[in-house]
Amino acid sequence: MKNFLKDKTEDGKKISPVLAKGIKNYLIDIDGTICDDIPNEEPERMETANLYPDALATLNKWYDQGHIIYFFTSRTEEHREVTEKWLNNNGFKYHGMVMGKPRGGNYHWIDNHLVKATRYNGKFTDLVEKSSKIQVFDDES
Repeated sequence: MKNFLKDKTEDGKKISPVLAKGIKNYLIDIDGTICDDIPNEEPERMETANLYPDALATLNKWYDQGHIIYFFTSRTEEHREVTEKWLNNNGFKYHGMVMGKPRGGNYHWIDNHLVKATRYNGKFTDLVEKSSKIQVFDDES
């Protein structure tokens, strides 16, 4: 992908690619974030979920700005086709979708890359910076 920088260690070994400065890799939940909250147990409702228009406008703007848009959902692989159809019919621009996110919330993501979490709270807008209390590994142990 054109937005990746390829780096190597001092001894010439390849390392995982890193996004170019200013480009973000967005992982967006679907149910209750960009549309009605539809549980996997009622897949017949997925086709007619109500869209959150501010989510469509914001995510498509981010896509057009060159950011990477992936949907990361608790929907299962068996719901991929209806989900992709819904996303496409509603005009979402995106790069891909990861199915099978663990259900139940209270996510704690551990990664060797920078991770920023934003809790959706009812409306998509541009992101603003705020200070917040976070948990980190104790490097004094």
